[in-house]
Amino acid sequence: MTLSAKQLSQSARRQERLIEICGALPEVNYETVGDSHIAFRIRKKIFAYYLFDHHDDGIIAFCCKSSLSEQRRLVRDDPESFFVPAYLGARGWVAIRLDLDEVDWEIVNELARRAFQSIAPRKLAALVD
Repeated sequence: MTLSAKQLSQSARRQERLIEICGALPEVNYETVGDSHIAFRIRKKIFAYYLFDHHDDGIIAFCCKSSLSEQRRLVRDDPESFFVPAYLGARGWVAIRLDLDEVDWEIVNELARRAFQSIAPRKLAALVD
């Protein structure tokens, strides 16, 4: 699937916003992986990804560590926004679409915070409320 110029421009703005959200967490680093995905790490552990047209699915999303129960609840309650990501979904990761007309950035922020806290060392996780 080919993305339009509008989608590409929207994606760039949303990617920047996601980097701001995740980058505000203590000791978080990020790097581009593959063609245009971004991996967010705390020390050596990845807690989230920015996915851009993963496997040519035409979807732009934020994918993060979660629990299976939280993943199932989010996908059940809002299947338009949330989905189970390929490969990582079996381990409880969840993805929220960033390519929809409206994105709930408070939820994205909350998902990022929880994912961070789930893998960060205790003292570092405690720095984030």
